[in-house]
Amino acid sequence: RKEFVDLYMNYVFNESIRKPFEDFMQGFLRGCPAIKWKMFLPVELQIVLQGHTKFDWHLLEENVTYERYKRVDRTIRNFWTVFHKLPEEKKKMFLAFVSGSDRIPGYGLEHFKFSIVDPGAPNPDEHYPFANTCSHILFLPR
Repeated sequence: RKEFVDLYMNYVFNESIRKPFEDFMQGFLRGCPAIKWKMFLPVELQIVLQGHTKFDWHLLEENVTYERYKRVDRTIRNFWTVFHKLPEEKKKMFLAFVSGSDRIPGYGLEHFKFSIVDPGAPNPDEHYPFANTCSHILFLPR
């Protein structure tokens, strides 16, 4: 029985997927031709390619820089109060709005920075928030 179970497990987890996995690996290495991939553990490689999926939203708040705002301004305090009340999915949507991705890059949240900027609109009620995803800037009218 043990031999049967071992052979069956080998078939299910190795032999049955060998061809699809080889095709995937060939395509992956064509798109990411790097001999150094072998230095990563699977978990590390996943983080490098996909980014982090666990978030400390308060650390994100601490890493924000402000232009034409201060941390104590009413608009900023209201923004963070509302932000922290959002469900996890909405917070990820906000992250995608600001950065173009709902994940934190592999270098980690402690190094991820974004800015909140007052666009200086003459009538802020006529403007919506908008973002520059390349520079991680949220333009937030007062």
